[in-house]
Amino acid sequence: MRRRGAFPGAQARYAEAMSKPVFSGDVVVSGGGLAGLTLALALHRAGLSVAVVDALALDARTAPAFDGRASALAYTSWRMLEAVGAAAHLKPHAQRIEDILVADSRPLDGLKRGGPGPDQLHFDRREIHPEPDGEPLGWMAENRHTRLALARAAQEQGLTVFAPARVTGMQDVGAAARVTLEDGRTLEASLVAACDGKASPLREQAGIRTFGRRYGQDALVLTVEHERPHEGVAYEVFMPAGPFAILPLPGNRSSLVWTERARAARALEAMDEAGFQQALEARFGDFLGAVRPVSPRWRYPLGLEMAERFIAPRLALVGDAARAIHPIAGQGFNLGVRDAAALADVVVGARRAGLDIGAPTVLPGYDRWRRTDSAALALGTDAINALFANDHALIRTVRGLGLSMVDRMPAARRFFMRTAGGETGDLPTLLRGEALSL
Repeated sequence: MRRRGAFPGAQARYAEAMSKPVFSGDVVVSGGGLAGLTLALALHRAGLSVAVVDALALDARTAPAFDGRASALAYTSWRMLEAVGAAAHLKPHAQRIEDILVADSRPLDGLKRGGPGPDQLHFDRREIHPEPDGEPLGWMAENRHTRLALARAAQEQGLTVFAPARVTGMQDVGAAARVTLEDGRTLEASLVAACDGKASPLREQAGIRTFGRRYGQDALVLTVEHERPHEGVAYEVFMPAGPFAILPLPGNRSSLVWTERARAARALEAMDEAGFQQALEARFGDFLGAVRPVSPRWRYPLGLEMAERFIAPRLALVGDAARAIHPIAGQGFNLGVRDAAALADVVVGARRAGLDIGAPTVLPGYDRWRRTDSAALALGTDAINALFANDHALIRTVRGLGLSMVDRMPAARRFFMRTAGGETGDLPTLLRGEALSL
């Protein structure tokens, strides 16, 4: 019987195999969520060699019970999904947003009636896309369907994916970055994109600090079914404790993002079905007929968090790793898509010029581009939340006048619609609906 360790040659070959990178290319994307897969597909289709690493198999997040969230996709974000080959898979499960109605809530003594109050601001997509079948203001889709659409596009296009696998660290080795996986395997690339969420381990390892604050609000998320059709209208009703968003889904269904003070949100989450039904009817009202929950409830604490910079040596932060904002404007996923489109522009442009895509002379362009937009939107949502989460009679009157004034100003309405659609400022190539390639 041969003793343990009697195969030194085999052990040496094993050690050598483990130290040799299993991938050597242009970009490693850490995180296979919505923003990570969108970025990876964009770079892959442009002609770069890309690998995605994710702790979960790509199809592990598609179950209805995974998190229950749905996302509003701005029309420029939809253009990018079309450009990366995912929109065709998502379209059967997505709902066009034709109109957005922003309203103050009814006064506190009238909450039993629920629904939007009399002070309203109406955004109609025909003001900016007048063609009968023109672009909507956006699309609504459950995150599980968006994940599956991106995963199918990745499979069809032969994207290199390591999943389930977990990144444990990254090291700048001069001409490249070396990423280490939990099982000891390594990957090397010119650039690493951290798409690993709000608690990004790669951001922490790089020493990038964040700043922000907690709002003391939680968002309760669920899907409801209602008696009357929503006609593709999204509603944002500002309640004293926070916004109450009713976002249209395919069929007579809507996704609710119900913001409350943290204690009240916990109580709503814990209510029995009868009690919750009563609370839902009080907030929702009957303008869409009878309403009932058709999903579990999920609760998410809300806050503002922004990275002080979006880059480090051979590292770029994308999506929630770069910032997290209040869902009041429905821009969370869209900011991640804009990050992906901007980084793809910077990287492909650098490669066309023959530059090292992870060089310290290249990445600051991405940092400047995205931090400016992110800071403006973060401050805007913070201010809107502070303004509307207040039931003081005078402030309510001023808010109502403001909504009514903007509603009577077509130029202002068009500006806000284009801003929400991601069409203002320096627009990346993919968000313009144009192809990006080397």
